[in-house]
Amino acid sequence: MKILVVGGGGREHAVIRKLMENPRAEKIYCAPGNGGIGCDAENVPIAATDVEGMVDFAVKNHIDLVCVTPDDPLAAGMVDALQKAGVRAFGPNKAAAQIEASKVFSKRLMKTYNIPTAAYEVFSDADEAIAFIRRRGEYPVVVKADGLALGKGVLIAQNEEEAVAAVKTIMEDHAFGAAGNQIVVEEFLTGPEVSVLAFTDGKTLKPMVSSKDHKRALDGNQGKNTGGMGTISPNPDYTDEMAARCMQEIFLPTVHAMNAEGRPFCGCLYFGLMLTPNGPKVIEYNSRFGDPEAQVVLPRLETDLVDIMEATIDGTLADLDIRWKPGACACVVMASGGYPESYQKGFEIHGLDANGQLDGMDGVTVYHAGTKRENGKFYTNGGRVLGVTCTGQTLDEALDKAYEAVGRITWEGVHYRRDIGRA
Repeated sequence: MKILVVGGGGREHAVIRKLMENPRAEKIYCAPGNGGIGCDAENVPIAATDVEGMVDFAVKNHIDLVCVTPDDPLAAGMVDALQKAGVRAFGPNKAAAQIEASKVFSKRLMKTYNIPTAAYEVFSDADEAIAFIRRRGEYPVVVKADGLALGKGVLIAQNEEEAVAAVKTIMEDHAFGAAGNQIVVEEFLTGPEVSVLAFTDGKTLKPMVSSKDHKRALDGNQGKNTGGMGTISPNPDYTDEMAARCMQEIFLPTVHAMNAEGRPFCGCLYFGLMLTPNGPKVIEYNSRFGDPEAQVVLPRLETDLVDIMEATIDGTLADLDIRWKPGACACVVMASGGYPESYQKGFEIHGLDANGQLDGMDGVTVYHAGTKRENGKFYTNGGRVLGVTCTGQTLDEALDKAYEAVGRITWEGVHYRRDIGRA
């Protein structure tokens, strides 16, 4: 098989490392890829959002399977274009990808089909939004850009001043471009957060093992929201009882709702949940593998990922028994100093071997998120640079090992949280 993975971050690296386990995966390409991914797959210099370029490459190179992992190309209809060209593609089509691409769409979907979520209002005028927030007078309050914003379009305001600033940042300063033409203002939910990814072919839904993301940049869950500073799996707050409840109240109703809307969802559907005192509620949906959730979930997958992707495409997921390895997994993200705001690139990374991994430590994988490779050396080339991921029999063992591994890697200005899994 020839396989093409679209994207160039840590999530894509995790997908590629899992796909490599299939002996049929003779050749794996990644577009555009990164320095570390280039050690495991052939990087192709096509932007992840270049639909026409990606289809052209897939057709000319007789690609057997394309995995479209980032949100932007899914929302732009890359899967539709690949399928039209006769190329098998894993991921939702454009209509189904709206569940992530538009917060307004997803909130209305949940309201219509009685899927539990935070109370909300939608606004396309900044003054009206601010007037509503002042009238409501309840804080914290959550302000979300409607469209895709690299995981940073959600602002939590602790008071009126911050709420007004959040609305203006999104709608008047256009911090996230057209993604902020509409906003969702919603109640602030409390409780443990859980991420659950699920494979679905539009009929059958099979949840993956649970995980917990750490969004804030600084220890103690302080600082700005990021794309994710680390993850653990399983999530200790997600019991078997809660999993059964979420399946009945949230997961299956979402699949049915999308079918009722004429938007059957096929691919990986991500549920961002809050376990509130009033039961589980949906914070957000993603239409693809989470990043860095994929980095701790996929290492625990025992069933072959190629087989799962093909069953999802063919609508035969019900026939597949998906198995998971026992134990736990932890990922600590090593980022550039200053992330998620301004940061510098181009610092040499010390401690990695020629393949971008760590020698001499079992159960450790270094997923490359923002690196480039020149003359056999690795350099920083993004905000989140590496995801140092470790498996263990227990969560404590996985975390201890992950931090030991992180201690062996360094570059100028490196930043990481020291409380992943413990905050």
